[in-house]
Amino acid sequence: MIFDLDMIKAVYDRYQSRVEKARKVVGRPLTYSEKILYSHLSAGDPAEPFTRGDSYVDFAPDRVAMQDATAQMALLQFMQAGKKKVAVPSTVHADHLIQARVGVDKDLQEALNKNNEVYNFLSSVSNKYGIGFWKPGAGIIHQVILENYAFPGGMMIGTDSHTPNAGGLGMVAIGVGGADAVDVMAGMPWELKFPKLIGVKLVGKLSGWTTPKDIILEVAGLLTVKGGTGCIIEYFGEGAESLSATGKGTICNMGAEVGATTSLFAYDEKIGKYLRVTGRAEIADIADELKGELRADKEVYEDPAQYFDQLIEIDLNNLEPHLNGPFSPDIATPISKIREVAEKNEWPLKVDVGLIGSCTNSSYEDISRAASIAKQAADKGILPKAEYTITPGSELVRYTVERDGYLDIFGKIGGKVFANACGPCIGQWAREGAEKQEKNTIVHSFNRNFAKRADGNPNTYAFVASPELVTALAIAGDLTFDPRKDKLKNDKGEEVMLDEPQGFELPPRGFEVDDPGYQSPAEDGSGIQVEVSPTSERLQLLESFPAWDGKNITEAKLLIKAYGKCTTDHISMAGPWLRFRGHLDNIANNTLIGAVNAFNLETNKVKNENTGEYLPVPDSARKYKADGVPTIVVGDYNYGEGSSREHAAMQPRHLGVRSVLVKSFARIHETNLKKQGMLALTFANPDDYDKIQEDDTFNFLDLDRFAPGKPITLEVVHSDGSKDTIVTNHTYNQGQIEWFKAGSALNLIKQKEVVK
Repeated sequence: MIFDLDMIKAVYDRYQSRVEKARKVVGRPLTYSEKILYSHLSAGDPAEPFTRGDSYVDFAPDRVAMQDATAQMALLQFMQAGKKKVAVPSTVHADHLIQARVGVDKDLQEALNKNNEVYNFLSSVSNKYGIGFWKPGAGIIHQVILENYAFPGGMMIGTDSHTPNAGGLGMVAIGVGGADAVDVMAGMPWELKFPKLIGVKLVGKLSGWTTPKDIILEVAGLLTVKGGTGCIIEYFGEGAESLSATGKGTICNMGAEVGATTSLFAYDEKIGKYLRVTGRAEIADIADELKGELRADKEVYEDPAQYFDQLIEIDLNNLEPHLNGPFSPDIATPISKIREVAEKNEWPLKVDVGLIGSCTNSSYEDISRAASIAKQAADKGILPKAEYTITPGSELVRYTVERDGYLDIFGKIGGKVFANACGPCIGQWAREGAEKQEKNTIVHSFNRNFAKRADGNPNTYAFVASPELVTALAIAGDLTFDPRKDKLKNDKGEEVMLDEPQGFELPPRGFEVDDPGYQSPAEDGSGIQVEVSPTSERLQLLESFPAWDGKNITEAKLLIKAYGKCTTDHISMAGPWLRFRGHLDNIANNTLIGAVNAFNLETNKVKNENTGEYLPVPDSARKYKADGVPTIVVGDYNYGEGSSREHAAMQPRHLGVRSVLVKSFARIHETNLKKQGMLALTFANPDDYDKIQEDDTFNFLDLDRFAPGKPITLEVVHSDGSKDTIVTNHTYNQGQIEWFKAGSALNLIKQKEVVK
């Protein structure tokens, strides 16, 4: 079955003519990214050139994808939009709420028992509004999208930061907040600042222990977690052509870790093969006819420096396997240097757990290559020193790798298979002993390794690597083990080496699955009732945020001045808090509890000026709100890095925060703040961050003249009566200012519906 074939054909029918018009309008050859962007303008045919990094542009994405944790809030908002059906093909994927504890069967049943109310809500609301629903156990959103929906030349938005995974099939796929998804599902244009372009030329070919994962780990080290902000990363070169489609997906997936808007590869033979083996030969046939336009123009490849804002070249022949971490995915260390670096930094060298799979590395190729290492250990009598877990990305992959014997191989080294879900990757891991907060090391093939993310333990040092290297390190139990040259002792006391991993890019006998876990929506959902109990702890119907009164905000207090890295995990934790993702008031109780207070370097302990007490952040916010006192949050660089979760914007808004003032924002979080009617500001002079004191009062002097490109001035009154005047910048255009005036972007949609 090919989903949405008519839609895909319509995209291809207009694609070439729009690209040709864009080429004339821009007046030069085009990159592949530009071709897709210009062919998806909401206005239709290209009529003007856009300035990268400056022009706000309205797009018309082809589809929307949502995972269950973010879909709850997105669909609660969509229910307020007054629409009878989604305007574009959309899907919901139940993958985030399944906790990894014992093993696949028991864990899945436990999730069904605990989350029944939420699953029923998602199923019924999807059924009512024409949305496809992938049930619990069907797989992780990004793997399911790659297997069923991604197509070359298309554009998709998804309510998860790793939506760019679909770039592995040549699609512009962008992670967004739920309010953006609501816009597109409601038939509205979707706005994005036209991205800058980073070109990554791959030369040579991977071999031995080096994998596609190592390419993105190298890129992360080069660009850092904010180096790709506002950019699309476009990969090309003969090295790119040699990578499997799923390997390309892994690279695009982790582009989120450098802040990139998205990443993508041009259409090639590898992508065509993947489309065919996953039952989409008809799409591959059409793409073959358009292959000349499903890539950059030849002039771009001949002189890439002329067409990209930044150019990186990586020689795959010389690339080493990498270990990135701990605590940040951009701390990149080649395996040959890990001993030196680890000992210097006093990282714990004993590996306690190795975990493979997740949305990042759970393809057939990943599993088969990792299994080849596990088989060697079993055959050579090497006893694994660490625990080992496997998280398949989808039921299609799980069923196929079980059929082909790979799960049995993992069982021989004590491997534990978790459900086809996010699990440990997002903190849904009931790790025994984590509550003791002991210092330890884990290695995994996931995408993020922030402190406390996997198991809640701030002393877990998590390192990111390929599934093959993770497997070898788990067998060795030693972070410094280099499988290319180091030996291990087997059960006979003999020294043996692990051979290079071997595997299959695609299953030789094809994919097979019994029940993929898909629920089609009703043809007519008008009679379906979606009920939310007023006493539910998991779900809560939304109330509109209040509109701006048009006046300057005065007498505002500081809720928290966050010190250092403040990701969306710090602002709205996942893990056990995921159960409240559909209940704004309940989940607001975790607001900023992970952020470090700059004045005492403690978490969840801030001074409330109304009482003089030190309180948990949410308690202080609720106290200010009850007293009618507006609050602001101050933060450092790349504030809001990480997940696309819009809860990190909605929760402070719900608790009375009016503005977030930082040195710089991560892209998705800044947009989420704007969408929810918050004032997202940056210091014109980053050093002014140091002027903010714990007991300050803030007066906005010219917010009543809010306009695009016009700085906003704050008067900061200190407790001794002295004052500082701080100039702040913003990136609001006139349309976004209207969101602020209305109280949120959703309020504006509802107003327009009423006018109709």
